[in-house]
Amino acid sequence: MTPKEVILKAYEGGKPDRLPVTLFGAGMWSIKRHGTSFEALSRDAGKMTDMLVAMSETLKCDIVYPGSGYNNFHASALGGRIKFREMGAPDLENHFVSSEEDLAKLKLSDLDKDEVITTVIKALRQTKAKIGNQYAVTMTAWGPFTLGARLVGEETMMKATFKKPAFVEKVVDFATDILIHLYEPIVADKTLEVISLADPTASGDLISKKQFEKFAVPYLKKFTDWARSKGVHTLVHICGNTTDRLDLFPQTGASCISLDHKTDIAKAKEALHGKMCFGGNVDPVKIMLNGTVQDVETACTDIIKAAGTDGGFVLMPGCDIPPTVPYENIQKFIQVAHEWKY
Repeated sequence: MTPKEVILKAYEGGKPDRLPVTLFGAGMWSIKRHGTSFEALSRDAGKMTDMLVAMSETLKCDIVYPGSGYNNFHASALGGRIKFREMGAPDLENHFVSSEEDLAKLKLSDLDKDEVITTVIKALRQTKAKIGNQYAVTMTAWGPFTLGARLVGEETMMKATFKKPAFVEKVVDFATDILIHLYEPIVADKTLEVISLADPTASGDLISKKQFEKFAVPYLKKFTDWARSKGVHTLVHICGNTTDRLDLFPQTGASCISLDHKTDIAKAKEALHGKMCFGGNVDPVKIMLNGTVQDVETACTDIIKAAGTDGGFVLMPGCDIPPTVPYENIQKFIQVAHEWKY
């Protein structure tokens, strides 16, 4: 089976020929490894494509992630300002929605005019043309709750879940419409088989299970229903300890939920196996960044034994990896999965 076939079978709940494995995003790591920068690639689709193709062979993950690290541009296209950093993903410098009136003034069509978004989509299509028969090629974005918080401001959003819940619901619903508009053309022309969303502001460390059920689940479901109607899988990553809300994840409609290292992976298997694919959850800092090769092997083996022996599971880090993770640790992470015998 090709890497793409392996991951797609897992997303469908099956047990492929070998254990599926992928990093999540890895844009920061790849750009540093390739000796370039987010800013240098942001308006050069050819160079971005070259990096993605080269990194696919370096990393040997089942998924390649065009757009990883460029998530804030989907908000900046509607009125924000971006600041590039020497290391790390570009920042959104301002928030620009404080009322329903502000929300009503935003135009989804402005996404189509943004130069960086256009560059990423062009690189996505070029990458798919070059390696899409071998690897699952996705495009990353913030999930609905996180994208909504980018428009409003994270602290304001958190307060509003208590003081202005109806406003929060309108913001997150609009953020979902942003995502559907963003992905529509690349789903329509069959460029994508998998959509990748990261929803870190919906973290188990930031909002309660009740808030997650009210403000995150319905809008993830709205998006995944749309994606599924087009024949496209959705991979969703949620940060923080989400052990208390594992039972809600099937309600999101996602094909696969990627779990933070804080989440109890054995309990995740109890709650999710047979209901949806799940992935995780090697600690990206303690193990992948600061651990030895042996630490990586031990952590991967323990996680696979606890959760990954019966299919419907993908070995992943618990979040995106820092840009300075040693390459030999990534090699061992991938090797453990490739050599695992069910």
